[in-house]
Amino acid sequence: MQTLSLINSKSFSNIKQFNQGVADSIPLVLGGVPFGVIFGTLAMNAGLDVWQTIGMSSIVFAGSAQFVAVGMLAAGTSLGFVIGATIIINLRHLIYAASMLPHVKHLPQKWRVPLGFLLIDEVFAATYPRYLNYPQSNNSHWHYLGVGVSFYLSWNIATIVGIFFGANIEGIGEWGLDFAMSATFIGMVMPHLINKPMIAGVLTSAVLAVVTYSLPHKIGLVIASLGGMTVGYLLEEWQNTINKNNNSTDKNTGKDTEKNLEKKAEQAS
Repeated sequence: MQTLSLINSKSFSNIKQFNQGVADSIPLVLGGVPFGVIFGTLAMNAGLDVWQTIGMSSIVFAGSAQFVAVGMLAAGTSLGFVIGATIIINLRHLIYAASMLPHVKHLPQKWRVPLGFLLIDEVFAATYPRYLNYPQSNNSHWHYLGVGVSFYLSWNIATIVGIFFGANIEGIGEWGLDFAMSATFIGMVMPHLINKPMIAGVLTSAVLAVVTYSLPHKIGLVIASLGGMTVGYLLEEWQNTINKNNNSTDKNTGKDTEKNLEKKAEQAS
């Protein structure tokens, strides 16, 4: 299996990696487009002008933070509190960055900076499995770039659609289209729940997300993420410790058996 992975990883050119990234982003793009249209509509209704709304999607490029920021600006919240809330909401991106670091640290800064900018929930969900499936590949960052560029363009196009056409659709913010993103994430996470630590981590995050839902500035998302990762990590370490102890016991048992056989052989001789 490792040999096959090595062969496959070397067979992908940069263009193939990029195109595959675009293809892998399609499910998330389909889920994100309604979200972007809603944002464009709500931002205009909240008092932002066209260029402010476009600038937020193109520069901030963080869906949940954008929604919170627009709501706070519409309520007259000071800029300092808006920036602080945005930072808190996006703290989970540090988790993504830490996970991706071993795979991109060899890249020059001209690659790491744009890839870091593109690292959002959807891009991480579509890109990280690629690194796990092809650990020997030395150009998976082209796949990463394909996913990121695809989602970046679709998000900004959707925002523009919301700006110019969303206002003509009555009650679009109440249609529940934003659930498409949640459904997409659920569909992407489920195939990766292959062991008990992963399942425990997801269940812990789900419970904490519900319990902390009422906390301000979406800080419950950070708590749920950290809680789920902590539980998953501790459970995995516990399982590894048990496996090591079992292996050690098996080795000691094997050594004792060999010694007994040697003694019997000596006595027989």
